[in-house]
Amino acid sequence: MLQALGLGPAEEAIYTALLARPTASAQELAGQTAIEEGEAARILLDLATRGLVAVATEAGSGTPDSTDCGPGLQTARYRLTPPSVALAPFLVEQRNALHRAETAFSMLTEQYRSTAAHPAGSVVEVVVGVEQVAHRFHQLQRGAQRELLVFLVGVPIAVPREDADVSENSALDRGVDFRVVAARNYLDGHDVARDMRAAILAGLELRLADSLPLKMVVSDRERAMVPLDMADSGGEPSAIVVHRSGLLTALVHLFEREWAQARPLYTTPTGVRAESAADQQPTEGELEVLALLLAGFSDRRAASQLGVSIRTVERRTRRLMDLAGADSRLQLGWHAARAGWL
Repeated sequence: MLQALGLGPAEEAIYTALLARPTASAQELAGQTAIEEGEAARILLDLATRGLVAVATEAGSGTPDSTDCGPGLQTARYRLTPPSVALAPFLVEQRNALHRAETAFSMLTEQYRSTAAHPAGSVVEVVVGVEQVAHRFHQLQRGAQRELLVFLVGVPIAVPREDADVSENSALDRGVDFRVVAARNYLDGHDVARDMRAAILAGLELRLADSLPLKMVVSDRERAMVPLDMADSGGEPSAIVVHRSGLLTALVHLFEREWAQARPLYTTPTGVRAESAADQQPTEGELEVLALLLAGFSDRRAASQLGVSIRTVERRTRRLMDLAGADSRLQLGWHAARAGWL
């Protein structure tokens, strides 16, 4: 927990152990944390130098100093400096470092966009080799701030499913809007249904299609990655990374079309199941959106009221219109009343 503020694992162990005591000696903390006593004494001295702990009392005549780890240092008793005082400068420094990193990121991104006015060659980037393909895949998923759109087809080649799950979980933890359309043959793999169930429970939205034209991941509608035929790269996995362009717009439209036609997947006690035509009913979240829209709320006000993004409201509204076969929100309201949705 405290490593983000610059404390190492051993320092954090000593610090948190002291947190539960009014005062403690290096010997007592060593016994509690399984850290060697001399090392515990050195860590306490370092924490005291940094203002995180203070010497409460000393037994014996020894006086702690930076060059002596003898009896005086080990028999001294330490107490925590109030965390609200001691840790505040570390937190401020971390925030400042993050702000500097964000500023540098923005400057580099803008410089890249303006360099050479994006010649045609910069629209598509070819990546060849397992390591390079996997690296770019993780870059796209870990760099997403708002949205990820994914097509899953067949057996993974360059990026094992367990590695993809790590990036997927990271995106979901950041609150990224994550939508996936999986081809039926993707669910044939061992334990895939179980993994998909866990992903849905974590917030991923998943739909099933009988087939898909390609594998794909789109990050923030800024970049996309599409595999190439392995025969074109001497048998090695390869892919193209597509930057903002008409081609990227076409890939996003392709995703939205397949998403609208695919069937939602829901969790079961052991895996997932596809929604059948007979039980295509609005979800609780979709009915909440519908109620607010019929009450005259705008998409923005509905999103604020429900604590979700505007994109989520738009997506739920779109699915409601698909279920109702409606071309307008007025028709949607008429169908909702007729079907008894509310």
